[in-house]
Amino acid sequence: MPDSKALAGIPLIPSNTAPPAPDYPWPAPYKAAMFLSFDIDAESAWTSKDPAHAARLVTMSFGGFEARVGTPKLLELLAELDLKATFFITGWAVDAHPAMAEAVLKAGHEIGHHGYHHLLPDPGDPFIIEEIERGFEALQRRLGVRPIGYRAPFGEFCEELRVALVRQGIVYTSSFRDDVRPYRHRLADGKPGTIEIPVTSSYDDWMHGLSARFSPRSIFPKEHVLSMWKDELDEVRDWGAMVTTVLHPQVSGRPMRFRLLREFLNYTKSCQDVWITTGAEIAANYQRHEAAETKGA
Repeated sequence: MPDSKALAGIPLIPSNTAPPAPDYPWPAPYKAAMFLSFDIDAESAWTSKDPAHAARLVTMSFGGFEARVGTPKLLELLAELDLKATFFITGWAVDAHPAMAEAVLKAGHEIGHHGYHHLLPDPGDPFIIEEIERGFEALQRRLGVRPIGYRAPFGEFCEELRVALVRQGIVYTSSFRDDVRPYRHRLADGKPGTIEIPVTSSYDDWMHGLSARFSPRSIFPKEHVLSMWKDELDEVRDWGAMVTTVLHPQVSGRPMRFRLLREFLNYTKSCQDVWITTGAEIAANYQRHEAAETKGA
């Protein structure tokens, strides 16, 4: 149990002081949206938990599957379905597997920033700035890309990170789980932050289908996950809102998960009122409406 002093130090304000998400419309003829996004961590998903894993070669092979099989298969699927996605890639994965990262870029998908070593951004951690800068440097050096989107490793955030991303020119982030529409962050000093494209927790394949020796989770059958994903999408369509996927090639690039994803994306495409797109496009749509609202005020 936390002691009373620690509990007394919890601020009596919302953890996120941004105003409610504005009800900006999606581009015609769409009534709802899907931010189709993938996280490429490769082996950094495992070394970030324990650097000693680097010498545990079977443990590392779970992440190595991404470059050998998972990412190429997912790129084939997206080409088959004529879909563009955002791939948040760690700088380490880009340096270790340059051909994989180049294939994503060559296929016309958006590249997003996902740290360098996939380290948890803890408050007060001096590695936060280094992780951001090294990630940018690797993406620029290997791919010639300066990304405008960022997803935090482990999906965690702190105020230092929010401020640093604005300073570095990041346009949008996608890590928070507190809304069903995009909104703009408010920094602790009251200044505007990045546009947030919130994550939909149920669309994180790591939660339902990771097969690894260190995972305590059961693998859910395709029928269970597909039913859940369809139900959530259908309700979101009724709300006129959006969903955001967090898919990993070392999960959804495996045969049993690949079939699930293919069926779900085909179902989503059949819902002709859903805009399936990248983070950059969703952020640009937000900016257009925000600018028009400011001009009309």
